[in-house]
Amino acid sequence: MWVEIICGLILYRLFKCFFYDDDALDLESSDFNALFSVADRLEKVYGGKVYVGLRIPDADTGSRQNIDMVLVNKGEAVVISVKNISGFVSVNTDGSWVCEGGSKHKAERFPDPVAETKKQASILESYLEQRGVALPEGYFSCKVVLPNPKFRTILSSPFPSEVITYDQWEQLKPEPKSMFSGWIKGAFRGGKKEMQESIHQKLNFTLSTAPMWDRLELKGNKYVLGEFLDFKGKQEDINALKNIRRSKVSRLIIQKTSMFGLAHSKLQVLYSPRDYRSEGASGSEWKEVTVRSSTEVLFQPDNSTKVRKFKLSSVVSLTLSA
Repeated sequence: MWVEIICGLILYRLFKCFFYDDDALDLESSDFNALFSVADRLEKVYGGKVYVGLRIPDADTGSRQNIDMVLVNKGEAVVISVKNISGFVSVNTDGSWVCEGGSKHKAERFPDPVAETKKQASILESYLEQRGVALPEGYFSCKVVLPNPKFRTILSSPFPSEVITYDQWEQLKPEPKSMFSGWIKGAFRGGKKEMQESIHQKLNFTLSTAPMWDRLELKGNKYVLGEFLDFKGKQEDINALKNIRRSKVSRLIIQKTSMFGLAHSKLQVLYSPRDYRSEGASGSEWKEVTVRSSTEVLFQPDNSTKVRKFKLSSVVSLTLSA
């Protein structure tokens, strides 16, 4: 009996090694999905535009500073850090956080998230100045959003005003633009002056062309931020996809074609030529190629040293940073 069990485990591991679909990564509660969930809700409630996954050059360190998102409308710009934390969280005297009872089953320490977000805002302001966008002093504000329903606070550890806890986040509901009350007004309105339309447009254009992580959207409303590396598959399909390079293409969309069971499943890949003059392409500008569904996307997620393979059949779209 034990021999059968051991053999079964070996066969299972071999099957998983060779046939397991990397696309089935459990991203339901991932930080990536939390980011896009927060961004989507903010746009619905406040309008404006949310830029997700920025990688802003830091002149002091010569490296890139990751910024979760920036909310921009005509009245303000808010640098937002999203902490998808679960468990009981307390605040230390130095501003750092300690989380216990979370998914990792051990205490986790987080450097002061508010201080980190303020630093990100300062780096972003310097970057914008270098690109000719001069904003009114104090125009940027900072917020840390905690959207995980399993987040818990310890009453003896009050959070700074910049922190939006899960309970506060739950109170966020669509309201007429002239009706903002309570913490919502304090968190995202702040009483700042209206900026000139020309400056507002320039800020949006600059952020839309700023360095960002590539964005992979998978079926099931799942997202991954990171770096697109290449395609993998039959040489015929690779040749068909040779024009899809970040210097030429900004976005691609995957659609399945019906072959009536007479041939291997094919996928239609629609791609948009890169154009810095606008944020998207018209229907007439989209180009297309057809490849096998077995074709894969090689993608390295942010904060991961491992390159992941995603079957093109599980991909909804891929947005490439310039």
